[in-house]
Amino acid sequence: MDAKTHSRNRLISKSSSIDKHSSQANCQDGIDRPFVFVSFTSGLRLTRTMTTSIHPNAQAGFATGTNESYDRVRPLYPADCVSYIRRQVPKSTTPLKIVEIGAGTGIFTRALLTHPEWATSIGTLRAIEPSDGMRNFWTKCVQDHRCTIVNGTFDNTGVEDGWADLIIIAQAFHWCLDYEKAFTEFARILNKDGAAVFIWYLADREAAGWVTQVQHCIEARGNGSPRFRLDVLRQAFSIPEYTSLFHPQEEKQWAHHGVATEQIVTDRVLSWSYIAILPPDEKAKVAEDIKVILDRGDGKIWINKEQGTYQDPHVARVMISRKK
Repeated sequence: MDAKTHSRNRLISKSSSIDKHSSQANCQDGIDRPFVFVSFTSGLRLTRTMTTSIHPNAQAGFATGTNESYDRVRPLYPADCVSYIRRQVPKSTTPLKIVEIGAGTGIFTRALLTHPEWATSIGTLRAIEPSDGMRNFWTKCVQDHRCTIVNGTFDNTGVEDGWADLIIIAQAFHWCLDYEKAFTEFARILNKDGAAVFIWYLADREAAGWVTQVQHCIEARGNGSPRFRLDVLRQAFSIPEYTSLFHPQEEKQWAHHGVATEQIVTDRVLSWSYIAILPPDEKAKVAEDIKVILDRGDGKIWINKEQGTYQDPHVARVMISRKK
């Protein structure tokens, strides 16, 4: 067995062990039961039979008509996280040529454009996004002559060889269906000193019981959708296609508390791709379950109880991969 096959088998084995712990328990009871956490590695299995490089749940859940709500309720990236990424790029390389893959509705694009340490550092930003609906929304919301958006995927960006100083992928790489092709594409479009930056802004399920229960309620409806799994992701960063092209990834994370209300949390849950495509009666049931969890409020820390605001704990995680 060669190293490439061994690496893929380790990943598939890890994913299979997760799938064995599936549960469909009622998510209202607050009990911390194991649910299905379908990992990045489900994408590796899918590449054997799928002819598309876009996950079907992403195609349906992020279609036209779902993106206004998605953009409105998703949390904004903390400024210190965005600032940290800028400090990792040598100032001598400005103005920067950036490729943002999986740019979505432009939440992170706008975070860059409005951040004081980034605003004057960007020369050209080429956004790549496979969803027609998200591209249309991005075009409406990102008004900057330096920025463009086109159709593309992780493994087919259409960018010229060696063009990019920086690749940014925010809250999106868990949708990748083929790591080998993606890492090869990243190395192709980066210049010799370039880097790929992966960012996630995740609910901190360890911070409060209500957060854990909400996440379980979401994951119970996952229906095979990829999810962020740090342990499996680190294994993906050890496959030969990565290690031959990139240095070991650098990692950093921050705890951050935003402001939540029942409406914000409920709307955010309903914006998840695989919940957005549920029939109306099933979506209503999800909303009811979330209300039960939030009314119980395990571990809730109030900001202003009269106004119904409380802490919304998240963790920002950044991984940086520098090209060899």
